[in-house]
Amino acid sequence: MRYLFTNCTIYTGTSVLRNHAVLVNDTLIEAVLPAVETTAEVPRYDCHGGILSPGFIDLQLYGGGGKLFSVEPTVEALASIRAHTLRHGTTSFLPTMPTNSPAMMQAAVAAVREAQLTMPGLLGVHLEGPYINPIKKGAHQEEFIQQPTPASITELLAYAKGILRIMTLAPELTTPEVIGQLRTAGVILSAGHSNATYEQGSAAFHQGFTAATHLFNAMSQLGSREPGLVGAIYDADMARASIIADGVHCAFSAVRISKKMLGERLFLITDAVDESTEGAYRFHRKDNYFVDEQGILGGSALTMPGAVRNCVEQVGIPLAEALRMATLYPAQAIGLDDDLGQIHPGYVADLCLLNDKFEVQATVLKGELQWY
Repeated sequence: MRYLFTNCTIYTGTSVLRNHAVLVNDTLIEAVLPAVETTAEVPRYDCHGGILSPGFIDLQLYGGGGKLFSVEPTVEALASIRAHTLRHGTTSFLPTMPTNSPAMMQAAVAAVREAQLTMPGLLGVHLEGPYINPIKKGAHQEEFIQQPTPASITELLAYAKGILRIMTLAPELTTPEVIGQLRTAGVILSAGHSNATYEQGSAAFHQGFTAATHLFNAMSQLGSREPGLVGAIYDADMARASIIADGVHCAFSAVRISKKMLGERLFLITDAVDESTEGAYRFHRKDNYFVDEQGILGGSALTMPGAVRNCVEQVGIPLAEALRMATLYPAQAIGLDDDLGQIHPGYVADLCLLNDKFEVQATVLKGELQWY
């Protein structure tokens, strides 16, 4: 089906266009053209002056729609999370399994493998652990933490290869051999839940780590005599870092400083969870975040539009750049920026329509339009 979006401000990822329209053809963007040239006899959708952005890309979330993937790693749970993310403009996502039992990690991979057959935008799985440092475990369950070995990685890849997109590991516990195994399998290595020194973190980014998980949270901090993992991330020209822009996991001033330091290397995640009273991860909500049964800070209650709004209103980042932090930059982090994260001819027709209050009015997933 071909149709046009008109009467909107288009944030393409490289420019901001007014008095233009977007022509969608089946699953792809066919054209972005001046409004005066839209003479094609196709259905037209008036966006009433809204903001048309590429669909958001969330590379780390655990739950939504009343389901928590880390407790219920099933196709049914993914369907609920998928509906929740679409309602909030996120067209591509990586469900995340934190440190858990081998059986739960395998179940997560199996559920994603099955769901991908019928769920557009499900990019794979993000395993946050189990190879993390207990000193920086945060809300992760210590009983499931393991030390990575070549044998354990071989076993992991036997069932997860092709589905495992990102893995969060502590660099100080990871050997060059393990790094090589994961990199050869196409897994993106993200440094996190780590007490690495600056030297250990820097070495990891030279050896094959390309990302860092929720900057500041559960990692060694920047100090004057020991710059820690945060310092290594700032200093590594090719390292990208995700950040939770909710004002709780990170003060908005910390987001602003990090944006100055990292520029295009900083991207948004929600780190969103949902309430749960069962399993290894039990969370209840406090205001705009969640804590576990011990009161330890867990995931957020963010949505991607909320994170973008916070970047604009609380951090002072221009809207075009805040949108790139939720679209283009995460696409670049996982090597999908030739297809996702921009509004250009030939790109996948994943779109989000917002009003001036950052409320989602419609989403387009692989060309399929849903109004809200």
